[in-house]
Amino acid sequence: MAEERKEEKKVEEAKHKTDHKEEKKKAPKSIKFNVWMFTTAVFLIAFLILAYFYFSKPVDQMKVIDPEEAGKKAVDYINENLLQPGTSVSLDDVEEIAGIYKVVVSYQGQKIPVYITKDGNYLFLSNPLKTSEKIIREEESQTTGEFDAPDNEKPDVELYVMSFCPYGVQAENAMKPVVDLLKDKANFKIRFIANVGGNTTESVSSLHGMNEAKEDLRQLCIQKYYDQTTFWNYLMKISSKCFSLYRDEAALDSCWKNASRELGIDINKIENCAYGSEGLDMLKADESLTREYGITGSPTLLINGQRYNGPRTPEDFKKAVCSGFVAEPVECSRNLSTTGGAVSGGCA
Repeated sequence: MAEERKEEKKVEEAKHKTDHKEEKKKAPKSIKFNVWMFTTAVFLIAFLILAYFYFSKPVDQMKVIDPEEAGKKAVDYINENLLQPGTSVSLDDVEEIAGIYKVVVSYQGQKIPVYITKDGNYLFLSNPLKTSEKIIREEESQTTGEFDAPDNEKPDVELYVMSFCPYGVQAENAMKPVVDLLKDKANFKIRFIANVGGNTTESVSSLHGMNEAKEDLRQLCIQKYYDQTTFWNYLMKISSKCFSLYRDEAALDSCWKNASRELGIDINKIENCAYGSEGLDMLKADESLTREYGITGSPTLLINGQRYNGPRTPEDFKKAVCSGFVAEPVECSRNLSTTGGAVSGGCA
């Protein structure tokens, strides 16, 4: 009996040790996040996707192009499909690595590597892009069908722009006839896309620089303190006379002040508002709204909170705004110009 008990005890101890080892295997380990390892893993996964597209094709069906041609094809594709109008990349270097071409492009002072298969058919950024296919941007998708905003007694029309974005200015020019037509029957509001990092004007970050940030602030203050007609007339003067000067601080300062004098706008009042806490608070409020709605591109038009992505002509803008009335006013039956901007194009 004693021998049997000893054997049973040995079996139980052995089982206990095995169970303990299993628990240790199952216990979660504390993993320290390593950015380099993470990005490397992402690169490898994406590279495997690329390899699948590339190497699944029989070798005799591949037509290898030379590095210069591959580099040009990559640059052309990026410029035509991936960048906003007015910006571009240029070719810096091409080399062969791991059976594909590494293409280094220059963009706004930065060297950026992209990868393209040796037959030139697939471009690799994070996922392979087929270079024979054009990318259709989100805003180009709404070219068919009628836009219908939620109904309101007095529609809220919010146009998000950057004051010196050419596409934003284009949208303002197209919206001006709608404002003149409907007047106070709708709540027209210009809002601005910028980041406020502190409590001074210098803390504002805007895509086209500090001159744009200051103009955003000035326009917010003019919109607050003057009637709709004066404000939109000011926008048109900035568009026609000052837009081309936005890189020249002195020339722009003189231009906006001349436009203000012509319209009876108090320059000192606007400067005190724009360059103080009042203007910054309004811009912070706009920044909060851009985050809430996920708005990053100028122009972006919301009507009663619904995003409009159709053509940017006075007539199309009018139809979009009028779709937001509970009962359309008689002005909505009037026809406006059908010339203006296409659906695509913006600053982001």
